[in-house]
Amino acid sequence: MQVTVAYALPERQTLLTLEVEPGCTLETALRRSGLLERHPEIDLGRQAVGISGRVRALTTVLKAGDRVEVYRPRLADPKAMRRSRAERP
Repeated sequence: MQVTVAYALPERQTLLTLEVEPGCTLETALRRSGLLERHPEIDLGRQAVGISGRVRALTTVLKAGDRVEVYRPRLADPKAMRRSRAERP
């Protein structure tokens, strides 16, 4: 079955298509994709990962067509930013 592995930086995005066996976990797909070698700054122990915009555990079993994503830490809290903009005259 085929899945996509994605990691986006402000200046570029890495998208890799990968053929995996049924029962493959999110972590296994990330490790087999070569993404961790291309981006050594990724720390699976600290960064959130997910499938199609929803945070999931590394042990999540993938389905055909899933988009595995590695999320970067937020630079600013979106709620605080909206509040700050609303307080401006």
